[in-house]
Amino acid sequence: MPPSMALRMNHALPHDHRDRLLHIGREVHFPPGTRLFEEGGHANRFWIIRNGTAALDMHMPGRRSPVIETLGIGDLVGWSWLYEPYVWQLGAVAVTQLRAYEFDAVAVRLMCLDDPAFGQAVEHWVGRVLAHRLNAARARLVDLYGTYETKEPR
Repeated sequence: MPPSMALRMNHALPHDHRDRLLHIGREVHFPPGTRLFEEGGHANRFWIIRNGTAALDMHMPGRRSPVIETLGIGDLVGWSWLYEPYVWQLGAVAVTQLRAYEFDAVAVRLMCLDDPAFGQAVEHWVGRVLAHRLNAARARLVDLYGTYETKEPR
């Protein structure tokens, strides 16, 4: 299974935890070009994509915001809602028509506190997604702005 598949909710969370989470989600739709959140804004919700694609981007002063990663069906959009100070570390925009489950961050954090096994599963899942996204951001920024040096003698 590719690493991105393992990060999707349906593979990352046990069935009972996944059902419990989906029970409090609400279906939402976004047309292409809709900004889901801006880097630096208050992270008070998150989404699981049902259909369509979203792009994660990063603000670069004086430059166009580069796309860090494109997300699709089953992917988690947003992880900053779980970690204080609950501020978005990236931005996100709907690339295509987007259908998703939307979750209230406070409600999910309370569920995590109320049920330690659920909380551990969610934190482990989101932590793995976070690690993947930070690596993707690093790789993308090196591709765009890094300098390449060779180890060959001059």
